[in-house]
Amino acid sequence: MIDPEYMHKALALARKAKGFTSPNPCVGAVVVKDGVIVGQGYHRRFGGPHAEVEALDDAGPNAAGATLYVTLEPCHHVGKTPPCTHKIIGSNIKKVVVGCKDPNPFVGGGGIRFLEENGIEVVSGVLEEDAEILIEDFIWYVRNDKKPFVILKTASTLDGRTATATGDSKWITGSASRAFVHQIRHEADAILIGSGTLHSDNPSLTARIEGVETRDPARIILDTHLTIKENAQVLTQTSKAKTIIVTHAGAPVEKRAWLEKQGVQVLDVGLKGNRLDLQELMVKLGQMPFLSVMIEGGGTVAGAALRAGIVNKLLLFMAPRIMGGNDGKPMFEGRGPERIKDALELKKLSLTRFEKDILVSGYLK
Repeated sequence: MIDPEYMHKALALARKAKGFTSPNPCVGAVVVKDGVIVGQGYHRRFGGPHAEVEALDDAGPNAAGATLYVTLEPCHHVGKTPPCTHKIIGSNIKKVVVGCKDPNPFVGGGGIRFLEENGIEVVSGVLEEDAEILIEDFIWYVRNDKKPFVILKTASTLDGRTATATGDSKWITGSASRAFVHQIRHEADAILIGSGTLHSDNPSLTARIEGVETRDPARIILDTHLTIKENAQVLTQTSKAKTIIVTHAGAPVEKRAWLEKQGVQVLDVGLKGNRLDLQELMVKLGQMPFLSVMIEGGGTVAGAALRAGIVNKLLLFMAPRIMGGNDGKPMFEGRGPERIKDALELKKLSLTRFEKDILVSGYLK
């Protein structure tokens, strides 16, 4: 008998490592025998033991004749660690229940076939949608030429304004919404803003959650003319994450040299018109490799990202405030479509309440 509650437990374990395993996916596993969980584990960090290994080691001799629930198809290749399929067979597991298959089109199903060929019963697709959402960035990356999964976040009033005409934007949304954004920052490989946000807000672009261990994302700033100031927080703070300034080959040479001396990576991309080519940037970020990028810039960058077609998922926070004028900063700047039928439409729409704020989230692809 297959009990989805055990897969729910495995998914909960996997979520604990969200943000720490990239470029690997986060995976959880539990070992069940006679209706009791006798072992559990999750992939904690990149390069560390996989979830199946942790769970089977935790179960010890109790793994013999038991069922293993795992959120992702067990690996059958040699990477940083040996294949998990060999560990499963050696532990005398009787049945393996899988959340979702390996998304890599060249290896998907290989682990399952190997287990079945060695006499282990395998059932796949249990809570499959939940398992895929958990690693949606990894799935997109391996299926789309190693391009990062892009999340665009913005916060506005009910009439769609992200700041006043003077640029004041602190704080449109409440503390609960901002805490959730820091969680998303922690989970993302990189966070991206434009030079406008850099100069107006001087943000730190770190992940800060009280009482919780977090990992800072890489900080990416679009700065066509290298206008960043020497006292910018992204240059002066203590953080293990790198700072990347994106510019083009014609940017000031002296400023480029100074930034590189500060330990900043200066990344060149081409121009489309007078703006940095965001599609080319995504290719280069994927090669680093960044599996996920969160865009937190203002209306200029947000609008450019939509027009470039690089956005996978939108997080639109709306606060119960109204500017009541047409001189505030809009969520998306630049030219939009001329006809309603050409407007972008969100899929898999969901609404979440954060105290007084509402989060509208959905997918563009």
